[in-house]
Amino acid sequence: MSRLGALGARLYRGEVGYDFIGKRKFWYALSILITITAIAGVAVRGLNMGIEFKGGAVFTIPSTSVSVTQARTDTEKASGHDAIVQKLGNGGMRIQVTELDTKQADGVRTQLAKDLKVDEAKINAELVGPSWGATIANKAWMGLGIFMVLVVIYLAIAFEWRMAVAALVALIHDLTITVGVYALVGFEVTPGTVIGLLTILGYSLYDTVVVFDSLKEGSKGITKQTRWTYSEVANRSINSTLVRSINTTVVALLPVAGLLFIGGGFLGAGMLNDISLSLFVGLAAGAYSSIFIATPLVADLKERDPQIKALKKRVLAKRAAAAAKGEPADGPSDSDDAFEDGPADVVPGAPAAAVAGQRGRGGRGRPSGSGRRR
Repeated sequence: MSRLGALGARLYRGEVGYDFIGKRKFWYALSILITITAIAGVAVRGLNMGIEFKGGAVFTIPSTSVSVTQARTDTEKASGHDAIVQKLGNGGMRIQVTELDTKQADGVRTQLAKDLKVDEAKINAELVGPSWGATIANKAWMGLGIFMVLVVIYLAIAFEWRMAVAALVALIHDLTITVGVYALVGFEVTPGTVIGLLTILGYSLYDTVVVFDSLKEGSKGITKQTRWTYSEVANRSINSTLVRSINTTVVALLPVAGLLFIGGGFLGAGMLNDISLSLFVGLAAGAYSSIFIATPLVADLKERDPQIKALKKRVLAKRAAAAAKGEPADGPSDSDDAFEDGPADVVPGAPAAAVAGQRGRGGRGRPSGSGRRR
């Protein structure tokens, strides 16, 4: 078995683990800082909206010896607007200039023919109206809204409303970070970017649901025992699915990284950047939010419930009493010590005394992956 596989097995059994829930305030603070940075980037720098949203003209130039830099300079001089120039495989160029009407586009086309020394008749000009971009944007917002509503309804039915709220917060977090990165790096926002943003929501939700499903199974009958709090069971759920989340994210990120860094960067296929950047950032943010935001937030919301709050008091009181007597923290077996569908006997993040006491009793220190029934 590989080292990562062995680590995953140990995490699943509860033999090792990181206390994600116990350190949630740190992760909340880090997430808020990242989110504020993203929002500031959008507010200060704004988004570089593509021609599909702002309107303008696209000029396709036949093969020419003029460099991309010179073509960009000539186009900006002729149009008075910023230009995006891309080299085509046949030696030609594709030039985008935003906010041009028909009359202005004709003048720019004539000037480009002179500056680039090509036949004006061979320059293809396509005009894009801003109304088309507005229609696309409205449909994107509508699709996003419908998706969010359906997600909340599904999670509230399949799990509970607290998980639905936590997943919604995580999705908004992922979208905000991705949009902020676009503002900070200045990549162009195109319909491909919108498609990428909608795509990452599914990936983000998948990681979150995997952890939620583990938490749902692990917390069955949790109020019928006095060994673990809800937060400790939630922490075990994160640890038991951690390697799976990492593997899934890495496998998904590798081809996207190829599109972004090799296709868009090394090979110069700039048209790949609009969708690959949103996928790359969104996938990474989705894995982060499912571990450090969604599940800790569920634990916070759940422990406001009177039954779960009372459970925490009983668990802590039992441990304090056992510690005062110098006994194992979880004490001898009694009728309320087992779950109906038992979570782990060893939960990552649980007090060391409880774990040590449990392992010290004959026959009771088995791996945490196997719950017991009574």
